[in-house]
Amino acid sequence: MTAELIAVGTELLLGNIANTDAQFLSEKLSAMGITVHHHTVVGDNPHRLAGALETARKRADIIITTGGLGPTYDDLTKQTICQTFGREMELHENILEEIRTWFRTKMGKEMPENNVQQAMLPVDCTVFDNPVGTAPGCAFEEDGVHVLMLPGPPFECRYMFENRAARYLEKLTAGVIVSHEIRIFGMGESSVEEALREPMTRLTNPTLAPYAKLNECMVRATAKAETREKAEEMLAPLVEQVRETLGDVVYGVDVDSLEEVASRLLRERGLTLSAAESCTGGLIAKRITDLPGASQVFRGGVVSYTNGVKAGVLGVPEELLERYGAVSEPVARAMAECCRRLCGSDLAVAVTGVAGPDRDDRGNEVGVVYIALAGEDGTICQKLSCGRGRGRNRVRSAAASSAFDMLRRWLLGLPV
Repeated sequence: MTAELIAVGTELLLGNIANTDAQFLSEKLSAMGITVHHHTVVGDNPHRLAGALETARKRADIIITTGGLGPTYDDLTKQTICQTFGREMELHENILEEIRTWFRTKMGKEMPENNVQQAMLPVDCTVFDNPVGTAPGCAFEEDGVHVLMLPGPPFECRYMFENRAARYLEKLTAGVIVSHEIRIFGMGESSVEEALREPMTRLTNPTLAPYAKLNECMVRATAKAETREKAEEMLAPLVEQVRETLGDVVYGVDVDSLEEVASRLLRERGLTLSAAESCTGGLIAKRITDLPGASQVFRGGVVSYTNGVKAGVLGVPEELLERYGAVSEPVARAMAECCRRLCGSDLAVAVTGVAGPDRDDRGNEVGVVYIALAGEDGTICQKLSCGRGRGRNRVRSAAASSAFDMLRRWLLGLPV
């Protein structure tokens, strides 16, 4: 089946907010085997929305709108859809009571009367209640086209899709579609595509598709079958083939991040970590402490952005800083070793480099980064080029990811 997404909101056209709903929904629909052919953004104008709906109903099996379900005068998505598809609207008393209760319990006040319009829904629709907000969604079929209305706020949109709309859509698709995400660090998308070109061009079910991510890439393996068990049987040898072809640049399957893998390996081995950061500015500490249970493996860290902090807090010898400069292998090694002693951790990672926009006073180019890992048996260090001209945030993100990958490889006994 094909789908079209229509986002409603003038603030999207003005660039005040990003249309993250469309990205989320496209990814979820693709995983369900529903192909999204068009994204449309329309301002809070019923005439233009009606035109977009007329176009969409001619070329899509499923229309999903986001936004315009609020209580204000310009929230006209439901009204415009019902006029376009010839549907009457009616008051759903049970939904109205849910909205009143939400205001009493969440806001501590009575519901304003203009919120009554949120309980006005199309006749004979499937109602999607909204326990995380005041805007219910709904779905109906008209002339073979399924129309789904979801709220615009990203948290509400995601909750309603995953817990309400997805169940509605699953009834429209035959069979089961299962996907596995193979995560890769250290090989670009074009190199991955070249290595996997033969199976990617040959296969029809299951399939392989590469995707570029920030500083890494992913291959999604997808299969459609009568049952989930059958789909998994089809995928297992394909996932294994990808792992064998790409080797140790594959850091996990169906995992969210390098730090998740590194944290799990530390926990399994009963080891702790600390971090001494310069150019990454605390990003390594942030990424690992974003994970639940990080206190089991992460002892702490020091953002030693200046030489004074490197020497005065970490204890890096001043003669090393004067002789080699802050961005150097000897200083990176000293930072890791000093941080390990200071924090009392089994392992310590250190990052020092040039994030830009200009080279440093020793002539190091933007993107030059040294990463060191200190443990009981010694210290290892890498010099990397994290990309000139990519911007400070990209360099910092690449450096932090490289540090987690170094840790992963060391813990698994892989070449660093």
